[in-house]
Amino acid sequence: MKTVATSLVLCAALLAGAASSYPFERKAASGKDQSGRFASWDDVNVIAHGLLQLGHGLKEHVDKTKGQMRDIAAKLKAFNGTVGDLGRQTQRLQEDGEALRAKARALEERENQVLNISTELWEKAQQLQQDRQRVQERMGSLEEKVDGLMKGQRLDAVNNSDAHVIQWMLEAQNRRIDDLVERIRQQQDKLEKQNVRIRTLQNQIKQRKDRGSMRRKVDEVAFNGSSEQGDAPIGFPSDCHQLFLQGDRPSGVYTIQPLNSQPIEVFCEITSDRGWTVIQRRFDGSLDFDELWQAYRNGFGDLKGEFWLGLESIHILSRQADLVLQVEFSDWKGEARTIKFPFRLSGEENNYALNLREDSSGNVENALTSDIPFSTRDRDNDQKSDMNCAKHLTGGWWFSNCGQSNLNGRYFSSPPPRQRHQRKQGVFWKTWRGRYYPLKTTIMKIGPSEVDYK
Repeated sequence: MKTVATSLVLCAALLAGAASSYPFERKAASGKDQSGRFASWDDVNVIAHGLLQLGHGLKEHVDKTKGQMRDIAAKLKAFNGTVGDLGRQTQRLQEDGEALRAKARALEERENQVLNISTELWEKAQQLQQDRQRVQERMGSLEEKVDGLMKGQRLDAVNNSDAHVIQWMLEAQNRRIDDLVERIRQQQDKLEKQNVRIRTLQNQIKQRKDRGSMRRKVDEVAFNGSSEQGDAPIGFPSDCHQLFLQGDRPSGVYTIQPLNSQPIEVFCEITSDRGWTVIQRRFDGSLDFDELWQAYRNGFGDLKGEFWLGLESIHILSRQADLVLQVEFSDWKGEARTIKFPFRLSGEENNYALNLREDSSGNVENALTSDIPFSTRDRDNDQKSDMNCAKHLTGGWWFSNCGQSNLNGRYFSSPPPRQRHQRKQGVFWKTWRGRYYPLKTTIMKIGPSEVDYK
């Protein structure tokens, strides 16, 4: 098109040159057709002017067409890139789908294996029970024989060596019965653990399927470009145990969203049987726990270091499920103790009273009293009428009479202060090391009670 426009412009220039030289040729010629030649000259001028305008128009059209072609080429390039991205996203979605299906198949195989093992263990337990019954029957028969011998029915026919043999057989049978009972107990413990693991695997399979379905929906929204659905938020787990049920999660800081509550950040400790929400941790004394009511209500510290989660958050977590509180502490010799009991925490209207059940477990006695409100030095709720326990011992705690426990007291490094009145302000659990022994580490965490109390 550029060549055509150039040719038209050259033609117009040639015609214009011819027209400009025409009057001189007219003057040199004879004058009999002067008017006719002047008429042809005008026509030539008109044609030349038209050709010039046509050339300019064609040139403008060519320039405009070139700009449009550049825009079309750019759009085609962008379209090709979008098509390539969509192809890669489609391939990635297919790969993710295959991976999810493979994981689901693997989990189903593990579930089948666990079910088979559980069936075998159950059959063994049944067999052991049958053996126990047979042994008991034999024991009954032997006891009858011994009773008969002792009554003199056959005493004359049996010598002392026979009596010793029978006694030895009875002792051997008793030992065997004890061994069988212990084996049955161990098999029952294994069965219970297998049942817990089966339920956990089933929950993991369900969570993975739900998570895969949610991820496919989100990917479909992103693929189709739907802004109406693409802005929908993806929910957080309601607690650390739900995070555990999702599988393959390490311990660390996560965002959870309890029922009817705003999202909160917590430290989740993931173990083999559940997900724990850590509510208090102390190990080096880097954080001062001598805070007021508002700080204990909202929480303070670093979730990766020493911290107190906050009474309001603990209350929100405790009202959505039945929980157990596990307290772990250690001394400066490296020995550790644990106590665990079902609990529930009341709201601020009841001063966050700690409600405990009596069936606690662990390797140390309980040093907490149920139905005791929380106290700080600016809000005295303890049962000591003549003293503010939080001010006297420092830190906020569920004080009864100031003397049973205080895991939020002053942190003393080893060796502790010599003065007795200072040591009693430390971190202590009276039923283990006594009131005047400051502990080295403490961890308080809450988790679902159905794992322990089925």
